[in-house]
Amino acid sequence: MTADLQSVQAQLQELSTAAQQAIAQAETPEHLEQVRVEYLGKKGSLSIVLGTMGKLPPADRPTIGAIANEVKELLQQQIEERKTELQHAAIRRRLEAEALDVTMDGVQRCPQGRSHPLNSTIDRMLDILVGLGFTVAQGPEIETDYYNFEALNTPADHPARDMQDTLYLSDGKLLRSQTSSVQIRYMETHEPPLRIACPGRVYRKDDIDATHSPIFHQVELLAVEEGLTFGDLKGTVRTFVEELLGECDLRFRPSYFPFTEPSAEVDVRWQGRWLELGGCGMVDPNVFKSVGYDPEQVSGFAWGFGVERVAMVLHQIDDIRRLYTSDLRFLRQF
Repeated sequence: MTADLQSVQAQLQELSTAAQQAIAQAETPEHLEQVRVEYLGKKGSLSIVLGTMGKLPPADRPTIGAIANEVKELLQQQIEERKTELQHAAIRRRLEAEALDVTMDGVQRCPQGRSHPLNSTIDRMLDILVGLGFTVAQGPEIETDYYNFEALNTPADHPARDMQDTLYLSDGKLLRSQTSSVQIRYMETHEPPLRIACPGRVYRKDDIDATHSPIFHQVELLAVEEGLTFGDLKGTVRTFVEELLGECDLRFRPSYFPFTEPSAEVDVRWQGRWLELGGCGMVDPNVFKSVGYDPEQVSGFAWGFGVERVAMVLHQIDDIRRLYTSDLRFLRQF
């Protein structure tokens, strides 16, 4: 072995040792790339050492070439391993930085919302009715005269139209004055037997005071099948009221509605006085005819009541306007 060969071998060994130390000490992918260029780049240390091979005897060049390839492969392998380590370390640091302890209290607690007394009253009513076998049905608030009046046995010249101050729109349609229109729409597309509860907003030209509003909410019931009687209606009403208000006295006063016959008002004795809950009755045969039902084959009953009045009773509210003012001092009580 000549002295020149030993010198080149020593240079390759020193280069390998220095490069391995530099690779191990690289802290970032960018720093590692600089080490790779410094030792393995086209103008790097390994290329410089190999540039001296031309001065070696031809017999020694294969030996130096083999050693140089071993050094190059070793360094490339260590560079890839270090690169993987740095990537994993970066991922761990990111996970640690973004870790969230879900058991810790938040810096700022958001106040928990509450259900509006009208919404909670409707939900309470519907829970009872669904338990009695009724299905919830809804319809549009902008209605036609046909669904709001005519199909409900109230033609244009019917005196019962004077019982409601209806809000008409410029296109001839109207804001529904009762959720009974939903019953017609539902019966048009469903065959009996059926039991539905129809909640929703209704509109009438009422003056605003402690007990009246031009916008309020109703829930109406409709049951249709063979053999239903007024006794079934009374039993349903009594069961519903007792579930809603507890045991209390009920009375049915004779009344008139164009879409039921016979008809009655339902009153409940609440805290020593009689309170009107709504109107009810057996569905008029003309209503069945308007939806294609045979009144000789089926019968039905309906009952409609105001949500605001029930909410005022349940929550001891003295003025209906409190339900619409969005006063947080009032709403936080519920």
